[in-house]
Amino acid sequence: MGQFGDISIMSRNAPIGWGEPAPWFTAPTPINPTFHFSSMGGRFVALAFIGHIDEPSSRAFVQAVADARLPRDDSNVVSFAVSIRGQDLKDPLLDRAFPPQRIFHDPEWAIAKTYGLIRKAPDSDQKRFYPTWVILDPQLRVWASGSVGNPNAYIAAMRALPAAADHAGVKAAPWAPVLLVPRVLDLAFCKELIELYKAGQPKSSGFMENRDGKTVGKLDPSFKRRYDVDIAAEPLREKLRFGLRQRLIPQIEKAFQFTATRIERYIVACYDGQEGGFFRAHRDNTTAGTAHRRFAVTINLNAEDYDGGELWFPEYGTTRYKAPTGGAIVFSCSLLHEATPVTRGLRYATLPFLYDDAAAEIRTANRQFIVGPPPLV
Repeated sequence: MGQFGDISIMSRNAPIGWGEPAPWFTAPTPINPTFHFSSMGGRFVALAFIGHIDEPSSRAFVQAVADARLPRDDSNVVSFAVSIRGQDLKDPLLDRAFPPQRIFHDPEWAIAKTYGLIRKAPDSDQKRFYPTWVILDPQLRVWASGSVGNPNAYIAAMRALPAAADHAGVKAAPWAPVLLVPRVLDLAFCKELIELYKAGQPKSSGFMENRDGKTVGKLDPSFKRRYDVDIAAEPLREKLRFGLRQRLIPQIEKAFQFTATRIERYIVACYDGQEGGFFRAHRDNTTAGTAHRRFAVTINLNAEDYDGGELWFPEYGTTRYKAPTGGAIVFSCSLLHEATPVTRGLRYATLPFLYDDAAAEIRTANRQFIVGPPPLV
């Protein structure tokens, strides 16, 4: 295995295999110190675990990829190198092969370990690193893989990729595992919630992220542009709970065999078409402070009054979802999803999260990881 030698580190007994879901991770790149790999769904993703570029087979691989001039269409496929060495993040050859500086720094072999690339050699008890390339499908499952020692196989596999939307191999558009339920809130209550927003003091809405092992709130208008007002009055909260209990939760039980007993977040949210209100692709339960969330609910309050503002789930095709006024879209908080920009009008919605008693114990245990009062999320 060349210069890599023995690596004493726990690992999978076998490399990640065809059809298996790829492990998610957070790692630094030259342009992002905390790149969240879970956000990459919706397109093919290539990972080249090179160890470091001074290993002869790895340098030959990178050189071949750079010379191949593979098509670059980020909407269909993105490619990354994974290196253990910090100086590789600025290597000009790697930059040619994996622009714009798409190189993950994996100094402790943590990513390689979870992908099963550090394991016992067949002829000894020592653990070895096996330089490997992996191509993931838009659901972040293994599409193809091979040795870095065979760059031609990687290049051929990349050139043979279909359109991301066609990866499932079916004629119908892929469908997301979401539930649409009309008539959850009556029209009068929808108008009442909109009036509450108009009479309130909207605040910029943020999101939660991990930082040094803690869950912290963050505001970033390049990632999310929305304004929220709390539903503070208990009679209005009970009206909302009634609609959920009587008209929505039975449908969730039927579709997902999950009984929600708790609700998080009473808000009226507004995406403004004048500033193209949106929320980029994200998952709702990726921090300790949000790990208890089980299902997200989007209830539109005025679906006829705006354009854009649909939901879509990049891992499951390009279909856009929009509930009617008073209707709900329900989906697992683990799904990658995006609220597309509103192009006309004002989109009003109420956006609770649902969970159960078991998840409530997780929420209580994880409060210690939340730093400061979070922004509305």
